[in-house]
Amino acid sequence: MPEPDQPESVAGRELTEGPPTPAAKLIPLIGPAILTGIGSSLTLLAISEVANRLDHLLWDVIPGGLGIGDFTPWWIIVVLTVTGLAVGLVVWKAPGHAGPDPATTGLVDPPVSPLVLPGLTVATILALAGGVSLGPENPITMINIALAYWIGRRFLPATGPALWVALAAAGTIGALFGTPLAAALILSEMPGPGALWDRLFAPLIAAVTGSMTTLLIAGEEFSIKVPGYPGARLADVGWALLVGALGAAFGLAAVYAFPLVHRTFRQIPHPVAMLTVGGLVLGALGALGGHLTLFKGLEEVKDLALDYDDYSFGALLGMAVVKLVALVIATCSGFRGGRIFPAVFAAVALGFSVSALFTSVPPALSVTCAVLGVLMAITRQGWMSLFTAAVLVPDTALLPLLCVAALPAWLIVTGRPEMQLPEEQPVTA
Repeated sequence: MPEPDQPESVAGRELTEGPPTPAAKLIPLIGPAILTGIGSSLTLLAISEVANRLDHLLWDVIPGGLGIGDFTPWWIIVVLTVTGLAVGLVVWKAPGHAGPDPATTGLVDPPVSPLVLPGLTVATILALAGGVSLGPENPITMINIALAYWIGRRFLPATGPALWVALAAAGTIGALFGTPLAAALILSEMPGPGALWDRLFAPLIAAVTGSMTTLLIAGEEFSIKVPGYPGARLADVGWALLVGALGAAFGLAAVYAFPLVHRTFRQIPHPVAMLTVGGLVLGALGALGGHLTLFKGLEEVKDLALDYDDYSFGALLGMAVVKLVALVIATCSGFRGGRIFPAVFAAVALGFSVSALFTSVPPALSVTCAVLGVLMAITRQGWMSLFTAAVLVPDTALLPLLCVAALPAWLIVTGRPEMQLPEEQPVTA
């Protein structure tokens, strides 16, 4: 009979029977989780602060000194074209070419080499400040995962890479959304060994500390102000089904265009030329759609929610289309950034356009159902899509209708292509 306390016997039972992780193994993770969460938030805040200062220079100080409007159409085109040129130079010359092709990356990926991080950081700051229609989530998560893995393995060499990936991803997602619930829901959709709450224990601590650090320092909230939902009506069930399906189809159109646009830009053999052309196209789109269709979309969606009734159905739908096209162009031409925040703006504009066309549809209902549908198509993560829609307009009366809207949206997107391509060799000529 084997000794019960021998490591070989314990390891064998874990592999064959998969017992739940004991508390003794979870408690030592609390300290690393707290440090990773704080560090992930500080990285996000530092990069955002530098980008905001450069943003102010490009869109306020320089136009003011030249005596022109900060969002004059020709200035939008100039700034975005120059931004493309600058990012192209970084991608071309920086070690590791500022990370992998953004069209091949997701929100949570394996660690990259630390040598990639300086170029990735600079490229991200330039894109955020220059008005590119991408968010910070993908590159900042990539930066935090690489740092956590490199530092963690240096000081705790016995730990596996999965721990540091989970901690950094959770801390960053918590910091981005201002709540640990977002990280818990996203990580719950990722497969892994052992009980779910054993796997979520340390990442949830990282998410809590990441979100609290961001809220205490920056105080940002991921919500918009729209007229309160008046209460459920039978007709609203039908509208939830229709708008959820519309949002999913709208987002899926971008998903199908994604590989075609990517292939088109890959015909340009040099990264500087490719990103400069991408910036020029984004500038033209920004001049067409107006200043609200620029940047990552978080602040712009709040501004749109305050004045949406000043816009016609055509103007709102036009902003939704321009933003979604800009998202595809930006990613496919090589700009470093994430797709969630600009997709939210496109979905909110789409939702407001539905309410503008059919005035009996409450804006809170149309906006949240559109966000749910678009994000399901773009991210293919049901819990995250439902959570984002629910916190964007925090009204518990909408939750049953969002669950209704999720059903046709998921039927439309399941089994379809995803907005992420197989990894290819970067353009480095």
